[in-house]
Amino acid sequence: MSALPAPGDAGPAPAPVASRRRRLPVVLAVVLLLVLAGVGVVVARPGPVAGWLGDEPESASNAAGATPEPNPSDVLAGPDPNAPVPTPDGVRAVLDPLVGAAVLGSRVNVSVADVISGQTLFAKGADDGTVPASVTKLATAVTVLAAREPGYRIPTRAVAGAKAGEVVIIGGGDPTLAIDKKGYYPGAARLDDLAAQVRAALGGTTPTSVTVDGSVYSGPVYGPGWDADIPTGGSGGAVTALMTDGGRRDPGAEHGAAARFAEPDLAAGKSFARLLGVPTDAVKRGAAPAQAAGGTPAPGTELGVVQSPPLIRMVDIMISESDNLVAEALARQVALARNQPASFDGGAAAMDAEVAELGLPADEITLSDGSGLSRRNRISPSLLTDLVRLAASPDHPELAGVFGGLPVGGWSGTLDERYRTAPGTAPGAGSVRAKTGTLTAVHSIAGLVTTADGRLLTFAVLTDQVPGGKETAQPALDRIAAALAGCGCR
Repeated sequence: MSALPAPGDAGPAPAPVASRRRRLPVVLAVVLLLVLAGVGVVVARPGPVAGWLGDEPESASNAAGATPEPNPSDVLAGPDPNAPVPTPDGVRAVLDPLVGAAVLGSRVNVSVADVISGQTLFAKGADDGTVPASVTKLATAVTVLAAREPGYRIPTRAVAGAKAGEVVIIGGGDPTLAIDKKGYYPGAARLDDLAAQVRAALGGTTPTSVTVDGSVYSGPVYGPGWDADIPTGGSGGAVTALMTDGGRRDPGAEHGAAARFAEPDLAAGKSFARLLGVPTDAVKRGAAPAQAAGGTPAPGTELGVVQSPPLIRMVDIMISESDNLVAEALARQVALARNQPASFDGGAAAMDAEVAELGLPADEITLSDGSGLSRRNRISPSLLTDLVRLAASPDHPELAGVFGGLPVGGWSGTLDERYRTAPGTAPGAGSVRAKTGTLTAVHSIAGLVTTADGRLLTFAVLTDQVPGGKETAQPALDRIAAALAGCGCR
């Protein structure tokens, strides 16, 4: 497994730019593989991504009996810990003309830091709260991995109701739950498995009704600060503790915007009822009864349980696909872990508290949701680079799951089509690994970049007053990261 050495092996670092921020001694040991092994998860990634994670690129493909992909050269090559650190003057000379591009608007806030030493290399409005859009998901990922641990699984349970034949399905907040093997999310827990457990537990008792208990969540189902079209536009939807396939009506839909159920909890309950042979008009919302004596089975008796994939997989899905419903579910897991209400407000407060507990400046993050759909969210670029550096720290191996799903420039996820053809962006192909964010007039990107000399940097660029559309804003953002990738900046 490739890894950067501890800071003591990296040679003397240049004197840091004056900053009030705490320096984090870090190492990008891709301990993600160790964490995955610890929770019994095996991840196979193709080509260059496997190489960046320290896998042998051909082994996973051959094991699956597939023809190995040819590996593009120099894609996400292992960073060189002995590579020279860019100088602040060198970085400034390269970035100053780019961050002032008119197409990015009047607020372009930027933070660039060296991953090993923590030295600040460029700062422009770096500590200013800025609308982050989906880059918020980096904070969601770090806080849920810190609060819940990577191997935690979210249960969906069925218990006996108060009346004979009543089955209560209790949503625990797993948005990846599938109806059957045709679910949207690979490796998801399934309702047909839960239904089989229930039938076996009931023995000769015939199910007659289904009650849906989603009371672990509270508050509104749509986020504060969401644009009016988000609930019905396909990128967001109602956030309920029980849903299947992220609330999608069609689990076979391609990634991206998809029609969602207006009441995903009841839709899931009806699917469960059909699997049990219960009429869908016998499905209602309600609460699971407390365990009591009497009846066969007794009210409250567990009839079955299925478990979500480990949180580390859900974080991977959230980041790689920028999945908003998964993000909101993970924010609520932070709330539940900290004994806060599992609501938009509770999740936001819990994430803020988790950031503070990690030793980072919580005054530089103000959230209203976990997905970044809310325009009320504010995060500073420097907090984002701090989060990335903390996730790379050997002191926090549980946070390394943040890196597995980060899109790769010109290769995967939301960066698949970027760093390809836009002028000035080519050096970022294969060298930039980052989370992106987009709302109307808001464009952002934050993650990692390897310089031409092999030095690993973390960067964040947030803009929230963009005059035009993504056609001009995104290439301008990409030129900033590509400039870091293409220079030694010394």
